[in-house]
Amino acid sequence: MTIKLILAFVMAFIISAAFGAWLVPFLRRIKAGQAIREDGPTWHMSKAGTPTMGGLMFILAAVIVCLTVGWENMLAGDYAHIFVLVFALIYGAIGFLDDFEKLKHKQNLGLTAKQKFLLQLVVAIAFVYLLRLFGLLHMSDRPGYIDVYVPFANFSFALPELVYVVFAAFVIVGTVNAVNITDGVDGLATGTSMPVFIFYTVLAFYWGETYLGLGIFAAAITGGLLGFLTYNFNPAKIFMGDTGSLFLGGAVVAMAFAYDMPLILITLGIIFIIETLSDIIQYVYFKLTHGKRFFKMAPFHHHLEMGGWTGKKWKEKELFALFTLVSAAFAVLSFFGVSARF
Repeated sequence: MTIKLILAFVMAFIISAAFGAWLVPFLRRIKAGQAIREDGPTWHMSKAGTPTMGGLMFILAAVIVCLTVGWENMLAGDYAHIFVLVFALIYGAIGFLDDFEKLKHKQNLGLTAKQKFLLQLVVAIAFVYLLRLFGLLHMSDRPGYIDVYVPFANFSFALPELVYVVFAAFVIVGTVNAVNITDGVDGLATGTSMPVFIFYTVLAFYWGETYLGLGIFAAAITGGLLGFLTYNFNPAKIFMGDTGSLFLGGAVVAMAFAYDMPLILITLGIIFIIETLSDIIQYVYFKLTHGKRFFKMAPFHHHLEMGGWTGKKWKEKELFALFTLVSAAFAVLSFFGVSARF
């Protein structure tokens, strides 16, 4: 088991890094450059034209590793990692359409918010029913109910299936977009996501062979992200784009459901929650005060970048270090929150 997890990580890193050596100059050649928000920090305008859709690097790595290192698991009838992969790929495809529209129109606007929401909602509901169909959700002793595990407290409570589907759809769509929001500074979404997938990998090792397939997927994403980071670290040579961030968000939340513990995202995804809440607070405060702003700019990383609260203008490398360390600390905390489950 240990060898397969290490192999998945190493293979994914090599594939991602090697593919990037070809992908970066290719995207530059076809002028697949990112448009930058005009209302963002002025110094970000220098990033205009940086190739986007770099998420293809770790996506390709994950696909190859899951179909090779995870092949024996598939032969044994374990398809959990494939379900997660396909789910994340569909979200990545939605992101690809969004990126394509942005490149086509040469502006930082792709699919409409309504189009993205409806697509994401349909995929989320289908995924939950797929997990239900293949027995990956813990059914309650009460007919028609699904158990929801509570980390740290180590107990479960039952929800009616319909209520669970609504809850799951909300969590899935919310998480996917939260990861997308975090992708606003060089390496930020990459750095904050790596501890999350290390957590999933360690959990598979800790809980045993039953979760090996999911562990292979998590190790592959970790290795793929590290390979991508060699190009995405400040100053970034390439951005992951919505192709990468929606795939990544889909993978983060799908793993939580595949492990049958979606509530762990409260601690495990703390950075994504903070980023999303800052956007919500900014919007609500702006409306209630008729134009005043709670943050200098939302999401939260831009607030720090622009010297919010302390006056210190955080550099991109400093933000990367801060957010990654916080994510890592909460990943460790999350492990202790679920380690007593089995």
